[in-house]
Amino acid sequence: MDVKEEVYKLKKVSPVLAASPAELRNAALERVAVLLEEHKEEVFEENRKDLAAAEDNNVSAAVAKRLKFDEGKLAASVQGLRQLIGLDDPLNKTTLARQLDEGLILRRVTCPIGVIGVIFEARPDALIQISSLCIKSGNCAVLKGGKETACTNRILFSIIKQGVTEAGLPENCMLQVELHNEIDELLECDGCVDLLIPRGSNKFVQYIMNNTKIPVMGHADGICHIYTDKAADLEKALRIIIDAKTQYTAACNAVETLLVHKDIAPEFLPMLARAARNAGITLRGTAAVTELIGGETITVADFREYLDLTA
Repeated sequence: MDVKEEVYKLKKVSPVLAASPAELRNAALERVAVLLEEHKEEVFEENRKDLAAAEDNNVSAAVAKRLKFDEGKLAASVQGLRQLIGLDDPLNKTTLARQLDEGLILRRVTCPIGVIGVIFEARPDALIQISSLCIKSGNCAVLKGGKETACTNRILFSIIKQGVTEAGLPENCMLQVELHNEIDELLECDGCVDLLIPRGSNKFVQYIMNNTKIPVMGHADGICHIYTDKAADLEKALRIIIDAKTQYTAACNAVETLLVHKDIAPEFLPMLARAARNAGITLRGTAAVTELIGGETITVADFREYLDLTA
């Protein structure tokens, strides 16, 4: 596939998608939701191929969990699509209006970016989420998922593209790239791609930033934090923390660090320790935390070692 030629097709139709009414974009998302449910057995079959390949390649259990796309993931994806349909149109919203001089008014109005390239992790539901957000916001999308879910991504992309075109959106508003060398070709499409969003390790994000002229929305190393303030509803805070740690432990947004205001620590940390034990969570804290709840003490050196391992 000639990536530059295909991306040029997206650029040509991007004004059409940008000008499409919200009703049409929502109809496209609804059609995608219906097709996903109609073709779910085909999707599951392709996902089994990816899972078998992962097992043959001794992929870790945590990573394998991300690869799996089953009834639960399908239901959550379809629900997410319909929740997105229910949101207001994000386009053509005036977010600032200021009179600079007589007869001269400055307005800031939301509009599509144009063509967005997203390189993301091997998680099939991510493909659905990313592509649907692009459609809702009137943006053409170039999608590159992780190779570990190549079979699942291929059929999901086919279903999504079928849904949006059947609804009446431009046929060339979406593109899937699969090969590693196609990423390098994509990086050279600075005349057609308006934004790149790479998701993954800091090293990978830096590689993208250093090898393209396209604007990049990147990120550095990150650790997911929750802060519990002294004014917090403690029972609600417990539910949020336990859910954030256990609801999907393999995901990159599972909470890793908890900060607690010192004024509530004597009351809240013992409550948290009991809830954590019941949920199978191991707590590691500073010496002051350990004194309140027991468990394991983590030192500055331990924390720095952890950062090195996750970099």
